[in-house]
Amino acid sequence: MDHRTRRRRAAYRRMVWGGGEVLVTVGVVLLLLVVHQLWWTNRQAREGAERKVQALEREWGSSGKGGAGEAGAGAADVSGSGSEGSGSGVAGGGGASSGGGSGGSGGSGGSGRDQGVPRSSQAYAVLSIPRLGLRVPVAEGVSKQDVLNKGYVGHYPHTQQAGQAGNFALAGHRNTHGEPFRYINRLRRGDEIDVETAAGRYVYVVDKTLPQTSASDGGVIREVPRSTVRPAYGYSAPGYYITLTTCTPEYTSRYRLVVWGTLTSMRPR
Repeated sequence: MDHRTRRRRAAYRRMVWGGGEVLVTVGVVLLLLVVHQLWWTNRQAREGAERKVQALEREWGSSGKGGAGEAGAGAADVSGSGSEGSGSGVAGGGGASSGGGSGGSGGSGGSGRDQGVPRSSQAYAVLSIPRLGLRVPVAEGVSKQDVLNKGYVGHYPHTQQAGQAGNFALAGHRNTHGEPFRYINRLRRGDEIDVETAAGRYVYVVDKTLPQTSASDGGVIREVPRSTVRPAYGYSAPGYYITLTTCTPEYTSRYRLVVWGTLTSMRPR
């Protein structure tokens, strides 16, 4: 074997070795990015969200104890508020609409104190879902950077506030950044959804689920929510509604999953 052949083989070995090092480095970097997205962002967001919940409870002078379904003495029963009683009971994947809702944070319909309009990105309420063990802040707006990526649930601007006639519509991440709505597909008809604000506590009950719709289906967050993509899902009469929206399938943002509930009781502070 001549010297030239040996040099070519040595150069080839160096190239293969160098390429292998590059591939290993790229693999490690990608692994770190995955760990950051799937673990670190969740840890950071959950810790920050828990601190915000505690801060809100201190601000309200609340101990944070008491179940979501405890209407308490003097609580108003609004189960006959005009919302449709029969739900589809559908469960599964599907997602959140980014469209705007009709109706503003208008009147409370005589069902509670005027809460005013929170500042953009301000955390002002606590959402609790006992079945999911979830307790998370609600902030105004659905900005990823200022609201959703903090592990908060975002309130769609121009939809009603908790306890008001119309639709109190919320969005949350299903994966990463605290993923508060990771398991809302597990909710079933009759499950309680509790919202606590400086004005009082509002108890909704899950009524219907839309497993999958378009990301642009703004009908699901209208004052009387009804899907414009799948009109069989939704309501036809005014009422007191809550809407939870998130992305589906998991780890994608292609479609939206929607869960609706109706207000059953409220307790002013």
